[in-house]
Amino acid sequence: MDDVRPEALLELATAIALEAGGLVARGRLAERALIGTKSTLTDMVTEVDHASEALIVRRILEARPGDGILGEEGTAREGTTGLRWVIDPLDGTTNFLYGFPAYAVSIAVEGPGGAIAGVVRDAARGETFAAALGHGATADGAPIRVNDAPVAAHALIGTGFGYSPERRAGQAAVLAELLPHIRSAALDLCSVACGRLDGYYEQGIQPWDHAAGALIVREAGGRTGWVPRAFARDLDPPLLLAAGPALFEALTALFGGVGAKP
Repeated sequence: MDDVRPEALLELATAIALEAGGLVARGRLAERALIGTKSTLTDMVTEVDHASEALIVRRILEARPGDGILGEEGTAREGTTGLRWVIDPLDGTTNFLYGFPAYAVSIAVEGPGGAIAGVVRDAARGETFAAALGHGATADGAPIRVNDAPVAAHALIGTGFGYSPERRAGQAAVLAELLPHIRSAALDLCSVACGRLDGYYEQGIQPWDHAAGALIVREAGGRTGWVPRAFARDLDPPLLLAAGPALFEALTALFGGVGAKP
């Protein structure tokens, strides 16, 4: 019988993420060609994205041929086991192309109730963030915990901006309202989980962007949730918020309400 324990699935996901991370790291050193764009002209994709996704999908199907798969670069496979793998083969393609050391491989395994295992392999820095439902979160095997800044004014908050110019304009308006209350930095969910950031928010991110990272935050003692409306503005799509418990409540009050966790 297949082993569907979260820790067993995490072990498999981690092995695959390490292999894909190695492919990405080698690809950064080699000649690479820009294949095209995805959602906008600034949303770039390379042959490394496609090669990484192909490797990940192949390894998943070798080990668990009945599972479903959703990948950023087009893989969409229905499964028969009730489990689905959600993969981002190269998160931060633009950073990768320019040699900015902030790109990663993200792999999550979802059950009927959401993510049960997740791993983010930082291909640039060689770090591995991981979590299995009910078993806590780690960075390179060592346990990690979120910070819990008591007030937003003392917190270091990370954010991100979408590729669409129209969406960036709306995100800037929300940021302008928030700036009197926080300091801002553009990092990621794993930085919240290990305490490098106190909180993080971003609008319009896709399942493969947050499936692993949000689980890692929650297993590190943090909270995540969707913000459908902020500062009297409807947000379409909603905004993802992640932070330690006390700061999460403070930011919820600033934004004006948070919905269910992702």
